Amino acid sequence: MSEHLDIFQVLDILPHRYPFLLVDKIIEFEPGKRAVGIKNVTINEPFFQGHFPSHPVMPGVLIVEALAQVGGILMLKTFNLKAGESIIYFMGIDNARFRHPVRPGDVLRLEVEAIRLKPTISKVSGKAYVEDKLVAEAIIMAGVAKR
Repeated sequence: MSEHLDIFQVLDILPHRYPFLLVDKIIEFEPGKRAVGIKNVTINEPFFQGHFPSHPVMPGVLIVEALAQVGGILMLKTFNLKAGESIIYFMGIDNARFRHPVRPGDVLRLEVEAIRLKPTISKVSGKAYVEDKLVAEAIIMAGVAKR
């Protein structure tokens, strides 16, 4: 059975905070296998002030970051690692593709599946959707270090 995490549980797991927390909730979680998160994209996001004022588009790198944060939740929660004791670092991003713009009002569904999940180094496949449309995808590698 899949587990759900609300924003307060997300905050207990991830060290990220405003304006860099890019996951509002987890709607599916299978330890060691996959996680699905939601990011509600609003016009109030600070990056829309400069990207681009007359045609706001969520930066692709932040979509990848949102996928990585869901991957971080998958990794930290699977291995019961504490955010206050451990920190996850990007180690690589491969095959990143951006298929459609993400705009204010969109709801991003962030799907992450484990390729290799270990307590020190993990690799996940991430796909971001708006409704049923694939908007971005990437292979993300991350490592855990003690704080």
